[in-house]
Amino acid sequence: MWPHLDSFADQALKHVRGVGRVPDIVHAHYADSGYVGVRLCSLLEVPLAFTGHSLGHVKRMRLLEKGVSSKVMESQYHIAQRIEAENMTLDNAAFVVASTEQEVEDQYGLYDHQPRRAVVIPPGIDLQRFHPPRRSAARPPIHSALRRFLTDPDKPMILALARPDPRKNLAALVHAYASRPELRERANLVLILGNREEVGTMEKGPRRVFTELMQLIDRYDLYGHVAYPKHHHPDEVPDLYRLAARSRGLFVNPALTEPFGLTLLEAAASGLPIVATRDGGPRDIVRYCRNGLLIDPLDMDALAAALHEALNDRQRWQRWARAGLAGVQRHFSWTGHVRTYLREVQRVTSSHVRRQSGVAVTRSRLPTADRMLVCDIDNTLVGDAPGLARLLDAMKRAPCQIGFGVATGRTLQSALALLREWRVPMPDFIISAAGTEIHYGPRLVEDESWKRHVDYRWDRDRASAAMRGFRGLRQQSVDEQRRFKLSYYIDPDRAPPLRDIARHLRRSDVHVNAVVSYDAFLDLLPVRASKGAALRWVADKWGIPIDRVLAAGDSGNDEEMLTGETMGVVVGNYSPELEGLRGRERIHFARASHARGILEGIAHYGFFDRVYATDSGAGVVPTPADSSRDSSGERHASESGRVPAG
Repeated sequence: MWPHLDSFADQALKHVRGVGRVPDIVHAHYADSGYVGVRLCSLLEVPLAFTGHSLGHVKRMRLLEKGVSSKVMESQYHIAQRIEAENMTLDNAAFVVASTEQEVEDQYGLYDHQPRRAVVIPPGIDLQRFHPPRRSAARPPIHSALRRFLTDPDKPMILALARPDPRKNLAALVHAYASRPELRERANLVLILGNREEVGTMEKGPRRVFTELMQLIDRYDLYGHVAYPKHHHPDEVPDLYRLAARSRGLFVNPALTEPFGLTLLEAAASGLPIVATRDGGPRDIVRYCRNGLLIDPLDMDALAAALHEALNDRQRWQRWARAGLAGVQRHFSWTGHVRTYLREVQRVTSSHVRRQSGVAVTRSRLPTADRMLVCDIDNTLVGDAPGLARLLDAMKRAPCQIGFGVATGRTLQSALALLREWRVPMPDFIISAAGTEIHYGPRLVEDESWKRHVDYRWDRDRASAAMRGFRGLRQQSVDEQRRFKLSYYIDPDRAPPLRDIARHLRRSDVHVNAVVSYDAFLDLLPVRASKGAALRWVADKWGIPIDRVLAAGDSGNDEEMLTGETMGVVVGNYSPELEGLRGRERIHFARASHARGILEGIAHYGFFDRVYATDSGAGVVPTPADSSRDSSGERHASESGRVPAG
C-alpha cells in the first residue's frame, strides 16, 4: 500500500470537504495509517493520536530471529520505510495509545522519537458475550466434543486457548502437566489450538508445534487426560471459558512473550482464574484483577507448582474468580476504555485550541471553503499598503468561506520573508518557485504528490548543460535555484527570442517548460510545472471547482493561472507580455493597481456575493454582477457585501 498513501491522503481531504466539517482529532492505527495521519493533521491543523499495534522494530527483531535476511525483509515488508513512518508519527502525535506499560517501555522505547505522551488504555471486553456460567444453563455442544477425549470429563479443566505457535510455549505446559501425577489425577488439560483438517497439511510452523505436542502426549501416556479437538466455532469460545469456570478449573497462558493477553481478560470476565507468563500484558492484568498467579515461562517446575497450588485452594479460587470479574468491569470494559480515551481526547483538543488562540490563521480554510482566491505576490498582492489592508479586511469580513493562497516565482523562504514584511497573514497554501513547489498552512507541509508529479522527464543537469553558450543569459544566484527550477537573468538586447531557446532545448532532447517574466527573467521548469498547473492541482486536491477560483496576477508567469475557467484578474500595473490576453473571456483587466486591482476584480465577478452550492461538484459559472460604473470606469457594488473598487 505504501506507493498509494499520498493519493489516499488527498482523497481523505476531499472526504473532509464532503463531510463539511474539519475533524477535532485524527487517530491513526499502524504505521501506514500514521504516515497518512501526519499529512492530514498537518494540513488540517488538528492534533494526531496514534496506536502502533504491531511495530516495525519488533517485527524486524522477530524476522531476524527466524533467519530472514535484510534484503528479503525490505522487499517483502518495507521495514525501513515502516520504521521511518513510525518515527515520523511518534514525533507528531499528541498522544500514543498503548495496551500495557511494557509496550511503552520495551517497544516504543526502541524508537528515536519517544512518545511525548503515552497513555495506557487496555482494549475492552464484550461483557455481554463473556460472562460467568449461569446455574440453570445446560452444557453447550462443545462439551460433547471434549468428552470424547477424557476418561473423567467432570474433573476441573486446565484450559489453554492459543494458535499453534512456538512462542505460545505449549509444549512446556504439557511437560509441566505430565511432570506431576497429582495434576493428572486432579484435573484435565484442554488444548484449543485453532481448527485443522490433517496435521500433515498444516503449514510448517503450526505442523511442527502440533507434532511435538502429539509426541509428548504419547511419550507421557496422557490419553484420557488431554483433549485437543480438531474444530471449534468462534461462538463456542465463551462456552469453553464457562465450562472451565463451572469445573473450578484454570485458564493458563505460558507464552514466552505476551504483549497484552486478551484471552486472559476473556477468562477473567467468565469467572475463570488464571496462571500466566509474567512477561508483558499479564502483569498489568493480574495487578488490576488480582485473579491468579504469574510464572516464569521457562521454568516448567514453577509452572507445574503454580497449577497445583491454584487448583488446591478452594477459597482462594473463589476470591480470584470474584476479583477477576470486578477487575475486568472496572478496568477492562469497553465503557471504561471509551471513558479514558475520551478524557484524553478532550485534554488534547482543548489544549490545542488554547495553544492556537491568538494566531491569525488557526486552521486551514481549504477543507470547508467553497471558493478560492490566489494572488501573485510581487506587484500584485503587495506594493500598495493601504490597498492591501483593504483587501485583507474585505476577506476577513466576507460572508463566505474563502481559501486564500499565493503563487510566486520566489523561493519559499523569500516569499515568507516578503509576506512577513507586508504583514500578510499566513496563507492556506503557498505555490512557490514558479509553480514547482506547493506548501500548506502554518506548518508549511510540502505537497509530496505534486513533487512526484512534476519530476516527470526532468533532468536538471542536462537542461543546465544545454543552456551554456547563449548570449544575454546569466544564471541567477544559488539562492534562487531550486531542485525543479533553473533561473536566469535576461539581457533583452543580447538574448535570443524565447522560441529560439525552446527550439534549441527540444532539439537537445531536454523537456522543460520555459517561462519569461517582465522580459527580464527566464525560468526553466519541468514540463508539468507552472503556477497555473499548481493552482489547478491545489483546487482539485481540495475539491474546489476551478470555476470558483479567482486568480490575480501581473506578469507572464501568471498567464496560465489567469486563463481557462478561472476568474482571471490582471491588475492595472501589469507587464506588457499579458497584453495578448485582453479581450479574452473570463479575464478582467483592472484599472486599479496592486491589491486595489484585486478588489476591483472581486467586485467585477461578485466573488464575495455569489452563493455556491457546496454539496455538488458542479457550480454556477460566475458572471459579472449587475453594477454600474462611475466616470473612472470602476464598478460600484449594487448588492449587500459587494466590495467597491479601490
